[in-house]
Amino acid sequence: MRLLWLLIRRDLRLAWASGGMWLPVAFLLLVASLFPFAVGPDAALLARTGGGMLWIAALLASLLPVDRLVAPDVQAGVLDQLAARGIGEEWIVLARLLAHWIGFGPPLMLATVPAAALLKLDAAAMARLELGLLIGTPALAALGLLVATLTAGLRSSGALAGLLALPLAVPLLIFGAGTMNDGSGAAFKFLAAASLLLVAITPFAGGAALRAGRD
Repeated sequence: MRLLWLLIRRDLRLAWASGGMWLPVAFLLLVASLFPFAVGPDAALLARTGGGMLWIAALLASLLPVDRLVAPDVQAGVLDQLAARGIGEEWIVLARLLAHWIGFGPPLMLATVPAAALLKLDAAAMARLELGLLIGTPALAALGLLVATLTAGLRSSGALAGLLALPLAVPLLIFGAGTMNDGSGAAFKFLAAASLLLVAITPFAGGAALRAGRD
C-alpha cells in the first residue's frame, strides 16, 4: 500500500506541475459557455439538451491528457526502471488509474456546477448529473488510461487513442446521458456496471499492454 501511495503521489505531482490537471476543466467550461450561443437563449431547450451536452464534453475532456498518461514515462524509461525494481505493471497501471481519476474526476464534477448554471439546469437535474459523473468518471479515466497503454509506443498516439476510445465510450455516453431522464434508475445501474467492469480490467489489460510493448 505504501508503494501504491508513492506512485499515486508522484503521478499527481507531475499532473499538477504540468498544468494538465486543469485542461479538462477549462475545456468543459469553454464548451458550456459556447453551447448557448449555438442553440440560442431558450432556457427550456438548454435545460433539455444541456445534460447530454455536458456528458459529451466530459467524454472529450477525458481524452485530452491521454497522450501524457503513459507515453512520456515509456520514452524516458521510467516504467523500465520500475519493472527492474520488481514492481508489477498491474500495480503501476492501478496507481496511475487512481491518480488520473483523482486529478480528473472531482475537478470535472466541480466544474459542472457553473456549467449547469450556464445551461439552466435545475437542482434535480444537477444532482442527477453529479451522481452520474461520480459513477461514470472512473470509467472514463480507466478507458483513457487503457488506450494510452495500448498506444504508448506509437507515433501520434494521442490521435490514435481518441479514435480507439470514442467507439468504446458510446455505452458510457448512452447510459450517462440516460441518467438525466431516468425515473427507474436503470441507467444508473447500467452505468455503474460498465464503470466497474472497466475499472476492474484496466490494471490487468494495461499491464499486459505495457509488458508487450517492452518486449
